[in-house]
Amino acid sequence: MTDHNAKKGFKPGRRSFLKGMGVAAATIAMPHVWVPNKALAQTEARGAAKHLIYIRLSGGFRFSAAFNGDTASEFNPFGKAENVASATEWGVGKLFELAGWLNGDQGAERAALGMRPVTEMSDQMAVLPCVDHEPLSARADGNHNTGLQRFNTGYVGGGTSFLTMINYGLRERFALAREQGTVALPAFSLGDSGMAMGAGPYAAHRPPVMQGDGFERFGFSAANTLPDWAQSMASSVDERYRAIHHPQNRAGVDAYMQTRAATELYAEIFNDEILKIRNNSDEPIDGLSNRQLATIFGDSRAARNVRLALRLFHFGCPAVYLNQGSYDMHSGEEAGLPRHMEELGRILSGLEVALKAMDHPDGGTYWDNTLVVCGSEFGRTARGSRFNSARGSDHAGDYATRWMSMPVMGGLVTAAGNGGKSFGMTRPSDLAPEGQVYSYRSLLKTLMDALGCDHREFFPADRPFDDLFA
Repeated sequence: MTDHNAKKGFKPGRRSFLKGMGVAAATIAMPHVWVPNKALAQTEARGAAKHLIYIRLSGGFRFSAAFNGDTASEFNPFGKAENVASATEWGVGKLFELAGWLNGDQGAERAALGMRPVTEMSDQMAVLPCVDHEPLSARADGNHNTGLQRFNTGYVGGGTSFLTMINYGLRERFALAREQGTVALPAFSLGDSGMAMGAGPYAAHRPPVMQGDGFERFGFSAANTLPDWAQSMASSVDERYRAIHHPQNRAGVDAYMQTRAATELYAEIFNDEILKIRNNSDEPIDGLSNRQLATIFGDSRAARNVRLALRLFHFGCPAVYLNQGSYDMHSGEEAGLPRHMEELGRILSGLEVALKAMDHPDGGTYWDNTLVVCGSEFGRTARGSRFNSARGSDHAGDYATRWMSMPVMGGLVTAAGNGGKSFGMTRPSDLAPEGQVYSYRSLLKTLMDALGCDHREFFPADRPFDDLFA
């Protein structure tokens, strides 16, 4: 792998040479003292992304009906889409032809902004058909509880969530921002505490969990109502309490103190008009107004969370997690899946339009700096039939449950010429893999690497991969 931080043509001077000799001598004398850091496995796109929108298709998603549609009808009873964008290799499900949000006067307004059905923008995303949530297992994990644990943390019983890993991996960046007197928001989980777990050294890096889409209750600072002497006394109490604890037991205290400090630090941002996504403002922010975002995405819970994510990015937030749909359809999937898929199509189409239209504060567009990824705790199956007896689908130990066919969208993908690509494939008759199978943890590590995270402490047996960006 290429080390982008290596200095070319470096020649040690006398001081550096003597310093190196001293280290070498110390190593010979006490070899157990010299423990080099683990090498940071990295991709060609390391640090190239500034933001991630991570969408959980909640409840277990029928991936073969959406992103791996070129399969037998027992896996995709709705069929494959026709007239997809040229150079699209992945199997676009026919349900992505649905785009009722383009009808009527508001639909015409959305079309004028550039929105189109997913079938026409399928060349803007790549798909990994075989993402395995547990490569070392003999069969798929079709259990909701353990499947969601894998999705949130990478492991069954994992104690540190993916967003916590991101915040921890970017801790030096956040610290530098504070030293420079600026504020960079951490990653946010919009509505799901399962993405905000972490203990020990990771506890202080758990992401805020938002219920709803308003920050009004965060705009008041109780500390600022106290006189200076009272604020100083409260701070002294915190410091003394921390000092009496052994360094190994200070993580919880640090988490508490940092949460208090963050509340004060973020109060001004949380009260900013930019984050009031329902104010119907026509003032352009990074190129699009809140009214335009509402027109593009709509006003469902998932749509509001996407709108909020784009505004949080304005303040340096690196990643946002949200849920879309309710796909645990053991019954009624035949009628219910099209409705949820139509909303998903609108979100994906809207993100392409919004990210390309919005200017990033650091240069380029948000499209150039953002990755959009969809996943779930597992896929769905009807065990050899198009639907089960209740016209729904289930989850078991088969390939349909095992494979998450995960789409990845953003400027890093299209700039590398990978828009529309399928990295791997499955045999249509039984979904047996006929190509690359990716570890779910490797994908998470790849996303962390693209964000520039220090990920050496996480998933040591898995490495990030270059396929999406090379």
